[in-house]
Amino acid sequence: MQKSIESTQRSFNTIRTGRANASLLDRVVIDYYGSETPLKSLANISTPDSTTISIQPYDKGSMAQIEKAISMSDLGLTPNNDGQTIRLNIPPLTEQRRKELAKQASKLAEEGKIALRNIRRDAVDAVRKQEKNREISEDESRDIQEQVQKVTDQSIEKVEELLAAKEKEILTL
Repeated sequence: MQKSIESTQRSFNTIRTGRANASLLDRVVIDYYGSETPLKSLANISTPDSTTISIQPYDKGSMAQIEKAISMSDLGLTPNNDGQTIRLNIPPLTEQRRKELAKQASKLAEEGKIALRNIRRDAVDAVRKQEKNREISEDESRDIQEQVQKVTDQSIEKVEELLAAKEKEILTL
């Protein structure tokens, strides 16, 4: 469950908030010589100031593919190529765009909660199977299921806290 929470946190980091952040590009993959490769494996990504992301490819021949992948992504950013580096200017977010990003964050949080519920279901099924095979008693089974539910509730609460923090970050000017 902790891994699901961390995965949800990483997903939240890919949502832009009006400030330049290299993790915005974590979901961008490039078709590099026939294989899907993450952008961070192909280039040095830095943030020289709060409104610019600078991408310096290790292989200058991959600049066109990198530009294309960024343009095709759901980031809504236009790459500027000067032959050596690709610059992404992060424009200030409009109120409408902020609301769209908050909805996107809610969707990612819901995916995280679904993953947590699936883990709970698998754990409860395993406990019931043990009970059915007479490996543990009914009381032990019930206790373990209650513990699993408690951990699930705590994990879902943690995802809710992360979502609230991300929404606050997105909606704050």
